[in-house]
Amino acid sequence: MADNGGASMSGPTTFAQTDGAALYEAICQGCHMSNAQGAVGAGAYPALAHNQKLAAGLYPVYTVLNGRNSMPALASYLSDAQIAAVVTYVRTHFDNHFSDPITAETVRNARATLVD
Repeated sequence: MADNGGASMSGPTTFAQTDGAALYEAICQGCHMSNAQGAVGAGAYPALAHNQKLAAGLYPVYTVLNGRNSMPALASYLSDAQIAAVVTYVRTHFDNHFSDPITAETVRNARATLVD
């Protein structure tokens, strides 16, 4: 699992949203901003807009599951379908044009590789 400096979530232990846009708004935009341009201030939050790293669909899946740097791991907060929805949303919006959708099965397979 990635070292995320002990970052953790406070608030709900699960999220009700199932739509990728709603999940992005509820979870991601607080750091990555509503336009996905990222931010620098109390921390550095990378831009998701026009981000070539998202071309490899498993990269954002593993990032959401495991966390990265100051981003908390969301594996215990989101279902496979929710992760698939938000990753697909980010990969197809914000000037990203990666049209191959991420499926819940893809996330389930990635989740199975997580090490406690």
